[in-house]
Amino acid sequence: MPYVTPEQIERAKQLDLLTYLQYYEPQELVRFSGNVYTTRTHDSLKISNGKWCWWSRNIGGRSALDYLIKVRGMTLPEAVIQIDGQAAIAPPVRSKTQEPTKPRKLLLPEKNENNNRVITYLTGRGIHITLLDYCIQTGRLYESRYHHNAVFVGFDRWGIPRYGALRGTSGSRFMGDVSCSDKHFSFSTPARNESIKLHLFESAIDLLSYCTLELLAGRDWRKENCLSLAGIYKPKKNIGESTLPVALTQYLEDYPQINDIALHLDNDVPGRMAVKTINALLPLAYAVSDEPPKRGKDVNDYLKMTLKIRQPLERE
Repeated sequence: MPYVTPEQIERAKQLDLLTYLQYYEPQELVRFSGNVYTTRTHDSLKISNGKWCWWSRNIGGRSALDYLIKVRGMTLPEAVIQIDGQAAIAPPVRSKTQEPTKPRKLLLPEKNENNNRVITYLTGRGIHITLLDYCIQTGRLYESRYHHNAVFVGFDRWGIPRYGALRGTSGSRFMGDVSCSDKHFSFSTPARNESIKLHLFESAIDLLSYCTLELLAGRDWRKENCLSLAGIYKPKKNIGESTLPVALTQYLEDYPQINDIALHLDNDVPGRMAVKTINALLPLAYAVSDEPPKRGKDVNDYLKMTLKIRQPLERE
């Protein structure tokens, strides 16, 4: 059996599987969706968020070393030599899947001269004016000029607008995405100071409803991070074939300090299925709690019940 030094083993442990496949076996790497990859040999093996899981065998890991031992069946010395030898002799060759793509320009609608209709609509749903003032001042919310829709804006980690959600304010049930929106960067509100906790919601209105409830309870509504999923998350019937919502995956990649996630998804069949799937797909390193609204279908329903608001039904 070949001998490997402790230094070689330590070096091998540092290489994650995605990087290993991108550099040394690009032909084996297949993009599954968003930032999730699989392999040509094992399509039930998913690589996401720095970790991998082989769902059909219920095994997983983080490093390329784990993969070569658990999936390829190599001994520890063989796997170390495979990694260490490749790194020593092979120049990194990026696969085509790693080539950077220029993000599409987000086509946000023109702003109205004021935000009166949006403020009236959202305060009518119970959202506190303090939340609306914050979102308007930071560019996260405004009223469109021609249709007077509420525009909820999502930013990337550098503060560049990358996503826009539209919500009608006239009484008609209208929802949609701004042209060229990137769902990886959905509407969110950051913690005032660095926080390890993330609260997850289906919509921007549910997110703002939760923050309003925190404010009304006398708590700091910006103590922790909040993220919406830009609509209903629909996993596949077979959880092993599903992937995490792209907005959540991107957020966890951008803010790796997060290790505690609270799910505030809807009290209906799709919401409960989404909670089950996200729980199953998130790595064990994350503490996950299911915190649906105590009453009503969603968090905004619960807020309106708490404030005794009776809102007319929106026209389809």
